[in-house]
Amino acid sequence: MNIIGIDADALTLLLTMGRESHPREFAALLEPEDGVIRDISIIPGTIGGSESASVLSDMIPISLGHVGSAHSHPNGVIRPSYADISFFSRMGSHHIIVGYPYQEGCWGCFRPDGTRMDLPVIRRD
Repeated sequence: MNIIGIDADALTLLLTMGRESHPREFAALLEPEDGVIRDISIIPGTIGGSESASVLSDMIPISLGHVGSAHSHPNGVIRPSYADISFFSRMGSHHIIVGYPYQEGCWGCFRPDGTRMDLPVIRRD
């Protein structure tokens, strides 16, 4: 699926999730609607820790049409780790990291290989 952006409300939700789970990481999956990432799915059994978060892949519903993942970096470093890149390669094409202090601009989108990619924020009128 061709992803053209992320809904502003979905991005706000991700930043809020980072703030609410701080100092622990959270992890979630991203779901699109008409090419726009609009929904965030928390998978049962997801574990958030002080240095990592993990999603149990066998708990992901078959019908879930996710296109990537989202997670937080409480240390504020908005760059994927080697463990992140390994996870990305199994979870889709678009991966968002939100970082402390979880404000506007404290996020990035990455390809499965860890390179940063542009993802426009789409505001509904």
